[in-house]
Amino acid sequence: MSTPELGEKPLLEDARASLTPVGVHVSDRDVRRRRPPALSFLLRLSTARRLARVISLLALDFFALAVAIFAALVLKAVVLEKAEATGLSGQLQETRHFLPFAYLLTVLLFARSGLYASRNQRPGMPRIVTCLFQVMMVALIFAVASGEHFHSYYIFYASLAFSLLYVSSLRYLYERVTGVILRAAGYRRRTVLVGSAKNVSDLAGALRGTPHSPIEYVGYLALREEPAGSLRALGSLRDLERVLEQERVDEVIIADPDFPQEEAVELVDKCHRGGVRVLFAPSTMEILIQRAEFVPGESVPLFELGPPVFEGIDFALKRSFDLVGSVLLLALLSPVLLAICLAVKLTSRGPVLFRSMRPGIGQRPFACLKFRTMYVDAEQRQQALEGLNEASGALFKIRDDPRTTPVGRLLRRFSLDELPQLINVLRGEMSLVGPRPLPQRDYDLLADWHRKRYLVLPGVTGLWQVSGRSELDFDDLVHLDFIYLERWSLALDLAILLKTIPAVFTQRGAY
Repeated sequence: MSTPELGEKPLLEDARASLTPVGVHVSDRDVRRRRPPALSFLLRLSTARRLARVISLLALDFFALAVAIFAALVLKAVVLEKAEATGLSGQLQETRHFLPFAYLLTVLLFARSGLYASRNQRPGMPRIVTCLFQVMMVALIFAVASGEHFHSYYIFYASLAFSLLYVSSLRYLYERVTGVILRAAGYRRRTVLVGSAKNVSDLAGALRGTPHSPIEYVGYLALREEPAGSLRALGSLRDLERVLEQERVDEVIIADPDFPQEEAVELVDKCHRGGVRVLFAPSTMEILIQRAEFVPGESVPLFELGPPVFEGIDFALKRSFDLVGSVLLLALLSPVLLAICLAVKLTSRGPVLFRSMRPGIGQRPFACLKFRTMYVDAEQRQQALEGLNEASGALFKIRDDPRTTPVGRLLRRFSLDELPQLINVLRGEMSLVGPRPLPQRDYDLLADWHRKRYLVLPGVTGLWQVSGRSELDFDDLVHLDFIYLERWSLALDLAILLKTIPAVFTQRGAY
């Protein structure tokens, strides 16, 4: 029995649809046409495809870079009228001298930027330009630091110019040729659209013109029960996990600019757990677009949402930054830490440090260290003060909390009570920058979509601290966490750390 579709169809078309094999999409060009069997078999071997893709791109980049350096050296020799004297052998020798280091840098930066990923995930020309410029700068700095002497730095910027020309041209040809091969083999991206009927239909119509990476529409998930042209209705968002399990879905595209943020976070999480890519059309979900990567080669610009976690090189970089930063800060601030310890110990009874058990990465509890700012019976008195809570959502904040000691009030005003968390950073329980860990009482009041912020290590400081702190309501604070997760870079971590200093001294939103 054929799968029912929404929308009216002529009887002949319904009969033709009933004869179509399951999983085969009939578009303007019938994909059931005869294909080269050997080619189709090879393209179904995903590991072989990935290996062939990486090797071919590595070879293209090697050739383009070698030609670029050689062209720069030949041009220099021609300008200096030395080409005939050396017979180009000198330029070849210099090319062999410069090429290994330049190629190694290029491959590392290209790999870091996803330029060897699958065709639907590879960034476009802007990322190539950025990486090649970085290669030039690193090579220049290394050459100068190594004691290399140059009459001019022509070789660096000339090689950059030729590299941009040859690398981008060869990669463009590669995209065109492999696109033709994939179409000949009947390659299709099995896609589920999500959103309201009108937006889904409009996007589906526009994407049918995608030239080199055709889409096979599995169907659509609706925000409301309504037909979306000839697309197959798969149910509502509640049916997402069932659809991902039963259908061979490669990607989910969110096609609605008014898609609810909470449901978007949940959808992205479910898809990533199932190994399914998530993309969205322009103007969708402002909170998640901050680190979205443009997907080239589409007739409609689509953006991919990466999982908001730190792994691989990202984790190694962030962890190294945390270790170096926390050691330096502990050394620089040791006199301040000693003075605070004495002040807390001499002005009230109780321990100097307060260990607050809080959920950390993966929602696993850890002892978050703070200088004690309250009297020892503070936790027992909190229930009686719930009615005075001035914060929204899951937070508990009172501007003039009667449980706070005089020294503690000063420490909290300038956030100095948080400094022992540098020890948590050394232990690997926290990061210098990240979503702030919440007490168990506040955590228990979180909605499910709020808890996605626990996919990474909590931070000593974060966007909360530099964006208004206690003056923001809780949903705004969670939105800031998601923006940070999507936009993360070492430069952003450093910027937040630097902005934390004036935010603390101006006491903006702190109590």
